[in-house]
Amino acid sequence: MLASFLVLFALLCAGVFIKVPYSEMSPGPTVNTLGDSRGEPVLNISGHKTYPTSGHLNMTTVRVTGADYDMNLLEAVYGWLAGDNIVVPHENLYPNGKTDKESTQENAEEFSQSQESAKVAALKQLGIPVTARVIVSTVVKGSPSEGKLHAGDVIKDVDGAPVNEPGDVAKLVTKHQPGEPVEFTVVPAADAAAAEKENREPTGSTKITITAGKAPDDGHAIVGIRAGNDHAFPFPIDIKLADVGGPSAGLMFALGIVDKLTPQSLTGGKFIAGTGTIDDTGKVGPIGGIQMKTIGARQAGAEYFLTPAENCASASAHTPDGLTLVKVSTIDDATKALEKIGKGDTAGLPRCTKS
Repeated sequence: MLASFLVLFALLCAGVFIKVPYSEMSPGPTVNTLGDSRGEPVLNISGHKTYPTSGHLNMTTVRVTGADYDMNLLEAVYGWLAGDNIVVPHENLYPNGKTDKESTQENAEEFSQSQESAKVAALKQLGIPVTARVIVSTVVKGSPSEGKLHAGDVIKDVDGAPVNEPGDVAKLVTKHQPGEPVEFTVVPAADAAAAEKENREPTGSTKITITAGKAPDDGHAIVGIRAGNDHAFPFPIDIKLADVGGPSAGLMFALGIVDKLTPQSLTGGKFIAGTGTIDDTGKVGPIGGIQMKTIGARQAGAEYFLTPAENCASASAHTPDGLTLVKVSTIDDATKALEKIGKGDTAGLPRCTKS
């Protein structure tokens, strides 16, 4: 017995002190996009008629251990055995040695972009026009554009050629040779922001000439900016949710906006949760940690879970009892599914399967 005890004690000690390259994922909190968070509405819409909502449209989250957390062997074994947690290689969550700070910054940027796309997709779904414009997204430090162009500047044209998509900027710049002047017509970021606040088109464009630099890889002409899309919304839509990052709440934010701007309640009072990225066209994309999100949703009381089509197989492998997985590929799929659930007409819902 003494020998057995000593062996067991030695194994436990080894389990505590031996570090392993793994991280843990577990179900995080869920938040009703139709309700409040920390005393404030998650979705606040002004300047346009809104309607009462009922039920739940919950976005879901996943908790993960930090980049600096050193998991020991005992914790890893416990995580593998625990039903509600998943142990994954540390590299999966923090590739290339990504730090907590870098991960937080990246998640914040993705979360901000997901909110923007959710607003665009929701308004397009309702047939409400949204004005898109190409802006300077970032200026590379030390590039020819530093000090001349600034993040948020609206790009109207390059060398007199209209810019309609972010990709147009690179195409027009690369027509030049390094050392040649490139003329941008832009609306300064401050003027564009003031115009958006006053719900009008920005004016007061300025011409800026930049001498093209040389790309280090193949020598083509560059000016050192990244172009992106920005949108002017016809009325303010404010999304407030603290301590959440990443792009996976986009679908549920978009549906919450649609519900608030629709006379009839989409949910019919039902408890529906879900996840999924969304782009400006309303396409729903896959996310990570789907099993943790379905568990968290069911624990919160959800009966239906809107699941990106590409996540259906993995979500179906471990579906919590009492939760119906509904397959969606677009915001239109999701709104039609909500209407069926709200009316109790669930026989024809597109459901996830394991294959």
